[in-house]
Amino acid sequence: MKLKNIKEIKATILIKTGLHIGGSNDEIKIGGIDNPIIKNPLTNEPYIPGSSLKGKIRTLIEWHFGVMTNDGKPADVTKNSDDKTKTIAKLFGNGSTIKDNNLAKEIGPTRVSFSDCALSNKNKLLEKNALTEEKVEVTIDRLKGSVGGSGPRHMERVPAGAEFEFNLSFLEFEGDEDFEGIIALGMKLLELTNLGGSGSRGYGKIEFLNISGLNSKYIENGKLKSYEALKESAGN
Repeated sequence: MKLKNIKEIKATILIKTGLHIGGSNDEIKIGGIDNPIIKNPLTNEPYIPGSSLKGKIRTLIEWHFGVMTNDGKPADVTKNSDDKTKTIAKLFGNGSTIKDNNLAKEIGPTRVSFSDCALSNKNKLLEKNALTEEKVEVTIDRLKGSVGGSGPRHMERVPAGAEFEFNLSFLEFEGDEDFEGIIALGMKLLELTNLGGSGSRGYGKIEFLNISGLNSKYIENGKLKSYEALKESAGN
């Protein structure tokens, strides 16, 4: 197995609807936020963890390929060695669970590495005093049409209009299939669904802008091509 190239795919992640990726809440204050977002402890600025991007994109690709497991765990090439699961293992890794040396050699090292995404338009948000926002949610009693007994929930979110720096490193080995098309498809699936929590309530819609490093056949005017076009390019 010979390393042929290391590519770097960059983009801007535009937050289109409020984003909530949960952080710790060691101290709960009366009237404070019940569900804070994750922040850089040194700057107190929100960021998008690379693990959140990798986990969601992997999950979406597993759903797309039809290899989602019944137990909800990541597709495991040691339990299912079909071509699609092998592709996912090569891209996103299979941990240290591969004991068969021949299979381990075939899969090789994890191809993609997602970086944490730093906030890139902090000053614009601070002009509006909107580095984060608080959204109050309530449960409605269906019979009475009034607020339910659980009371309001105070959700912290990154506001729409925030932008983050996306960076992905991608290893290319001799003999690899066109993994780049699968990465592009995964990014598009993320755009069409959501990132973070409460997606069914409209949270976490994002868009990739100013994409560089990705093969031009997958992008148009700095954005991803349509879902149908990317499905065809990825061979699905």
